[in-house]
Amino acid sequence: MADKHVPVTILTGFLGSGKTTLLNRILKEDHGHRIAVIENEFGEEGVDNDLLLQDREEQIVEMNNGCICCTVRGDLIRILGELKERRDAGEVSFDRVVIETTGLADPGPVAQTFFLDDDIADYFLLDAVITIVDAKHGNQQLDEHKEAQEQVGFADRILMSKTDIVTEQEQQNLRQRLGRINPRAPIRPVRFGDAPIADILDIRGFNLNAVLEIDPQFLTSDEHEHDDAVQSFVFKSNRAFDPLKLEDFLGGLIQVYGQDMLRYKGVLFMKGSDRQTVFQGVHMMMGADTGRKWQPGEKPSSRMVFIGRNLPKDTFIKGLEQCLA
Repeated sequence: MADKHVPVTILTGFLGSGKTTLLNRILKEDHGHRIAVIENEFGEEGVDNDLLLQDREEQIVEMNNGCICCTVRGDLIRILGELKERRDAGEVSFDRVVIETTGLADPGPVAQTFFLDDDIADYFLLDAVITIVDAKHGNQQLDEHKEAQEQVGFADRILMSKTDIVTEQEQQNLRQRLGRINPRAPIRPVRFGDAPIADILDIRGFNLNAVLEIDPQFLTSDEHEHDDAVQSFVFKSNRAFDPLKLEDFLGGLIQVYGQDMLRYKGVLFMKGSDRQTVFQGVHMMMGADTGRKWQPGEKPSSRMVFIGRNLPKDTFIKGLEQCLA
């Protein structure tokens, strides 16, 4: 059933980080993937304008490498529905979708589209949020714009552009800062001219059973030079959770702090179960599922990571400790 879903990648990143360069490559390069690129840019300089017909009515343009380019000047759900209809009718052919969000947007609402609308959720599968960070200007953008921090907090993977024009030390400092904001997104350099298609597709970041990777350096680094509004913290315990207490507590957290909880994910040790419980959420929306069995010789334990704006870490940690059986 799941294999018929069309995977969707959300590409975000601050103004000037190189999203457009990357998109133009996807739309022109011979990579063998049939991709529908949806530009959710309004009034910004988007993909090369010669790619997009001037006729406002015609929103879906086929590229000569088999990709499709659409602009959204309105509702994302509508354009996804239109793509679905045209694909089902055999008018257009694509295997996956990449959505570019505007440089100032929190990708949260775009991601939520894939959970809230049943028709969309039945047809498309949200694969990952990929955030591009400019190695040269990233620190300054994180200082000046909360949106830049949110985009990093939301990411399943971070692509760092312009690494060739900064020193190794500058790059390392930025990496450490990105890791504190979001310890669950691997960071990859992307150089102008490479098409890291494999770094963008099939990340499975929203798959409940995907491995929960936490940057190991994050767990050992104590220095905080930047007082970023978006930060992350990890909860770990070898004791089992009481399922009812935990459900109540998480429900309460989401009611109070959901708007500021960007991404959260965990692998949980539940009392009375011989299997892992996996859960994850975006803002107010949370899902949980039964994972694999605890292996012989494996010590069951819980690990949860929370990424959000100005979250009261102590309140979360103390509350979670009170949910342990």
